[in-house]
Amino acid sequence: MQKEPMLKATFDKLSKELEQLKTVERAKIAKVIDTARELGDLKENAEYHSAKDKQGLMEARILDLTDLVGRAQVIDPSTLPHTRVSFGSTVELVDQADDSEVTYTLVGTQESNPDRGLISIGSPMARALLGKEEGDEVEILLPSGKKSFDIESISYEEINL
Repeated sequence: MQKEPMLKATFDKLSKELEQLKTVERAKIAKVIDTARELGDLKENAEYHSAKDKQGLMEARILDLTDLVGRAQVIDPSTLPHTRVSFGSTVELVDQADDSEVTYTLVGTQESNPDRGLISIGSPMARALLGKEEGDEVEILLPSGKKSFDIESISYEEINL
């Protein structure tokens, strides 16, 4: 079973959603299904079929969340040294081709938001950066081709999701 690294805030959010689905939403859907069942012929009962579809989607989400929460490895990146790139590190890179700078923070798959510079620790970019130090050069194969970067700095900055 592969562990799923994540921040405490993400773990708490997923756990809360799972609990809500199990305790509140399940009961609501069951009530809707029972009410729809009382309307008679189930073959042509749109309310019943709609409720059953919602129930199926909700049960799938419960399974996904149960799996995620069960595999969760809660990490507090503020306790890590960040002398090398690790979970929660904010890494400033300089593109060797044009000297442009880009900054990424390595987070769990559930926290990933590339538009905000939050990249999944499982992504090709993050995997290439893991364990590297300031001053190291890293080559990354991107969809646009191979790019070379210099690691300008590695630090920890609080991650706001």
